[in-house]
Amino acid sequence: MRRNLEVLVSSLEKDPGTLISHMNLECDAVIVNQCDRNASYEFRTENGLNIKLFESVERGVGRSRNKALDLADSKIVLFADDDIVYDKGYAERILEAFNSEPEADILMFNVNVCEERRTYHITKKMTVHKWSVGRYPAFAAAARLGSIKRSGVRFSDLFGGGAKYSSGEDNLFFMDCLKAGLVIKAVPVTIGTEEPRRSTWFNGYNEKFFKDRGVLYSFLYGRLATVWALRFVMAKKKSYVSSVKPADAFKWMREGIAEGKALTISSGREDNI
Repeated sequence: MRRNLEVLVSSLEKDPGTLISHMNLECDAVIVNQCDRNASYEFRTENGLNIKLFESVERGVGRSRNKALDLADSKIVLFADDDIVYDKGYAERILEAFNSEPEADILMFNVNVCEERRTYHITKKMTVHKWSVGRYPAFAAAARLGSIKRSGVRFSDLFGGGAKYSSGEDNLFFMDCLKAGLVIKAVPVTIGTEEPRRSTWFNGYNEKFFKDRGVLYSFLYGRLATVWALRFVMAKKKSYVSSVKPADAFKWMREGIAEGKALTISSGREDNI
């Protein structure tokens, strides 16, 4: 079983041995640890897990996830952050889910998070489409490695912790997977819990937050980005209205959308949504 599934862990300045134990890993893993040194080696744990460790001084969660994909060689890969603690039996449940959904290239699973960070909860099997894919974080997803590699889809270096724009590398990755024709489904199977910790990118609802969100929406929604920006500003109003006026939030998002549009055109990614 463990040879058919690898956990792809994106970590920041962690001790690999402690991390393996704390995350309750039951299957092989690729750990990309961004730290103050460069190193790469492979080892086996006392209970027989094969661990590939790549340490690098480079920063950026998108870069980290891409490196993990390059090093992976199992049939199924599970994207992970270093603050995820897996439930006993998670590996078997993931493989059983893929056996039950042979047409799915990517499956989304439930991972318990604190209430203020919750963006989704799966209660029944469903197909994920372009209008709902933005709800799911990378650590909710497992994928058929062959499908990802055949699609050629990669995580963006522009978005996420350690990158120029604060977050959204996972949303953009899954959207690109859909555009490449991959099938994404969500299943009501819980595999673990995210430990509460201070965000590596969120510093409040400020100008940078809204501008970065606007850039992301330009990449995600193309010509409909402004509509989705307005929807976001209104939906999140209660969260930020004590410090930011909705009109300012929308203005900053529109500025971000303009910046994103210039980037998508220059990179050849202009969206036709």
